[in-house]
Amino acid sequence: MTPLVSIITVNYKQPEVTCELLESLSKLSYPNLEVIVVDNDQQYDNSFLYRTRLTSVKVINSKENLGFAGGNNLGIERAKGKYLFFVNNDTEIENGVIESLLSVFETHQDVGAVSPVLKYFDAPEKIQFAGFTEINPYTGRNDLIQTVSGPAVESTPYFHGAAVMVSKDVIDQCGQMPEEYFLYYEELEWSRQIRLRGYQLMVDKRVSVLHKESVTTGKNSPLKVYYQNRNRVHFMRKSKSTWLFFITFYLLISTPKNLLTHLIKRESSHLKSLIKAFKDGLIKPKYGFQPIG
Repeated sequence: MTPLVSIITVNYKQPEVTCELLESLSKLSYPNLEVIVVDNDQQYDNSFLYRTRLTSVKVINSKENLGFAGGNNLGIERAKGKYLFFVNNDTEIENGVIESLLSVFETHQDVGAVSPVLKYFDAPEKIQFAGFTEINPYTGRNDLIQTVSGPAVESTPYFHGAAVMVSKDVIDQCGQMPEEYFLYYEELEWSRQIRLRGYQLMVDKRVSVLHKESVTTGKNSPLKVYYQNRNRVHFMRKSKSTWLFFITFYLLISTPKNLLTHLIKRESSHLKSLIKAFKDGLIKPKYGFQPIG
């Protein structure tokens, strides 16, 4: 069985990185693929550039920056596949990944989404993701599982947004990727929504994808500081049973510690982003894209 698989990736001002992904996709042997690039905040059409790497690629130009979720949702609306494979543009895919992920859907009737293992592109012997732990009710954070052990296919409470395959039927039932986060935490919220509908989320440890960590946003950029901190508050607010635990920790420990860290390091831009995240997350909640400069 070779159902149509739509590969969706979102580009934001990194056409060279996206071209590297497309070149890796051009080498795949799976016979029934549709590849969609959503070009966020794109005033010009780079289709000709992308087609030098993959002639069949479909390009959707968005004149505004829709964010990670909004860009992927634009791709969902155009996709024709029975299964949708969402991949970051800073990944590279090898043969066998698609076939293996599809086999998980075939053998597990209650699966809603499947991620492969993620390995660091510059150090492929190191594992970035082989599953997640549950969210800590105090910190609002969870940990990456970075070792491969146990069953070849195993459940996880959350999938990784850098590479995840979701069936179109599940998306029709559970809704598209939540856009109120714009960047970060949207895949955790989407995971939660899919699980609430009774589906399992799985990690297929038999295959891996190479990930160039944080090429777009930087490893510790002010942008990342703002959206991760703001959206952590938004995400935890929806967990009413643990909200009191979280907000106590956030106000008394997490925020003072982070403020002090940025002060000591003299990271003024990061400090401003953290203060804005505090205001937009807790004092006067704001959602979606917000300018931080």
